[in-house]
Amino acid sequence: MATYTSEEMSKVAEAPMMIGMAVAMVDMGIVSTAIEAAAMSKQIAGAATKYPNNSIIQAVFSDAALKSGTVKMEKPDIQPEDVQSGAVVDKALTTVDAAVAAIGDKATPVEITEFKQFVYDCGDAVANAAGSGLFGSGNPKVSDKEAAALAKIKAAFAV
Repeated sequence: MATYTSEEMSKVAEAPMMIGMAVAMVDMGIVSTAIEAAAMSKQIAGAATKYPNNSIIQAVFSDAALKSGTVKMEKPDIQPEDVQSGAVVDKALTTVDAAVAAIGDKATPVEITEFKQFVYDCGDAVANAAGSGLFGSGNPKVSDKEAAALAKIKAAFAV
């Protein structure tokens, strides 16, 4: 099992947060954002169980790792102009690239593919968490803007 530095783990932790926030921010609503945040939290909480043999995910998202406090979860730096221009998704993808680069050759190609799938799943969970309408209950759940963001992320990750 590979060991990661706290800096590497922080970069890994930031990746799903940025992707989730990017998807949430392309089509924001007050109530839907709270529902989407809960959906992303659920994905992160379940990651270690879903990927029990992935050293990246275990190092950062296992119960032990989350409780230890060694991984610093910082609020992503997203500017309003990034959201308006659509650059928020590009910025999120850059964050994921930085996480993969930080991991370097400590993880196997399979682990990196699983990590990208997990990060994509975080964005997908956010998009599917709430629709338009009263209290996020409307359909469709995934807006056109969210679908476009997910397509761009999926293409970038090749998952």
